[in-house]
Amino acid sequence: MRIAVGGFQHETNTFAPSRATFERFEKGEGWPPLSRGANLFETVAGINIPVAGFLSAMNHSRHTLIPTAWAAASPSARVTEDAFERIAGMIVEDLKTAMPVDAVYLDLHGAMVTEHLDDGEGELLARVRSIVGERVPVVASLDLHANVTQRMQQNADLLIAYRTYPHVDMADTGERVARCLQRLLDGAPRPKLASKRLPFLIPLQAQSTMMEPNNSIYAELARLEADGAVLSYTTGFPAADFPECGPVVFSHADDASVARKATDALWQLINEAECDYDCPVYEPDQAIRKAMAIAVNASRPVVIADTQDNPGAGGDSNTTGMLRALVANRAQRAALGLMVDRDAARAAHAAGEGSEIEIALGGQSRIHGDGPFHARFVVDRLSEGRFTCAGPFYRGVRMNIGPCACLRIGGVRVVVASDKPQLADQEMYRFIGIEPTSEKILVNKSSVHFRADFAPIAEEILVAKAPGPMLADLTEFPWQRLAAGIRLTPNGKPFQPS
Repeated sequence: MRIAVGGFQHETNTFAPSRATFERFEKGEGWPPLSRGANLFETVAGINIPVAGFLSAMNHSRHTLIPTAWAAASPSARVTEDAFERIAGMIVEDLKTAMPVDAVYLDLHGAMVTEHLDDGEGELLARVRSIVGERVPVVASLDLHANVTQRMQQNADLLIAYRTYPHVDMADTGERVARCLQRLLDGAPRPKLASKRLPFLIPLQAQSTMMEPNNSIYAELARLEADGAVLSYTTGFPAADFPECGPVVFSHADDASVARKATDALWQLINEAECDYDCPVYEPDQAIRKAMAIAVNASRPVVIADTQDNPGAGGDSNTTGMLRALVANRAQRAALGLMVDRDAARAAHAAGEGSEIEIALGGQSRIHGDGPFHARFVVDRLSEGRFTCAGPFYRGVRMNIGPCACLRIGGVRVVVASDKPQLADQEMYRFIGIEPTSEKILVNKSSVHFRADFAPIAEEILVAKAPGPMLADLTEFPWQRLAAGIRLTPNGKPFQPS
């Protein structure tokens, strides 16, 4: 069989300050850069992403795999029309050239909003379907945070989502899609779909599958598949202001009644657990003081999530609220990463290791309550920002985040970078001379993904909310276009359009 392969990944926070331009996809921003044609397979090989898992599984088959294009960029505000049309155009053009094909696999996120489209993935799938026709299987992997739309489901034969947050099973999900596609190629009937939308939004910090209730819910999801359904629960990306934002349960099965039964059972379980979606969130000073108190008798670092400036949810990784709290409370043996400030990194490189520089660090977020942090820093270490991640989430990703510096002020060290992946791997401290296991306090600009690599070394994990674009309290967003009646938080107030 001839199988076309491609992908287009973006998680869109419609309230974030910076848009996803074509140049951001060219860089990759912590993911492999835009790849097209023959070098695509080599670029993604060995990385914990779905397309790599799909390719690994299919490499053992006799099928011919035909690359189109694959691209990803760090979450941000809307994808520009230019970026979407250029990248989608590459996939469509290469697919037309490859025709006829026997199947199409796409590595998608499921929460892409563009300047001209609410549903980027639904549009891309519709364009692909128009080329290959109704009989050719079109299958896709989705992020656990996908805002799954009717159009996505109408134009794909099969959608399968991750089951872990942190997403340690991205490559595994690609492998699962490959196995299900093989069934279709072997003659299995087109799967029947059952889908139900949940009536409430879930804050990111409460969605982790390392915590309850999702730990138990996803365990039950796996058990419910025993009767033959392929079941997914997408918790949704809760910062996209359009009517189909929110969690969805869906399943595919040869028998429609099997799909409905599995979907209904999981949907009911999640509804019954609505009140359990909770995670305490601290103000910056509260979080630092609590961490310092714990650290007095701790043998491992206290890790704090700077959740509202998470680059994995639309933040630019440059707000200074948590840095101010560290310095104001005179924290010792503390480190913060990553602070993205290209000008500060350049200034540090110009001054050299061991020198002192007086700069305004960060604070370019355009977020109310944030601003540059003016201080004198010691340049502890410099780096060109190239290293390979080893943790469960970013496993195998070859980072290139530009000129970097470790700046020290008092007992606090700050990892300053030129580009913005979220801090979700211990190597993102080690590459610049900070051993994370030796610190008392670590402040990570991440919401949940850092837990995969940092929970094993943490004395305790706290969540803090300094100013940033991914609000921990979803009721504070200026919503306009959500579906009427959806609750803005678990057991919260229903949304009513003005």
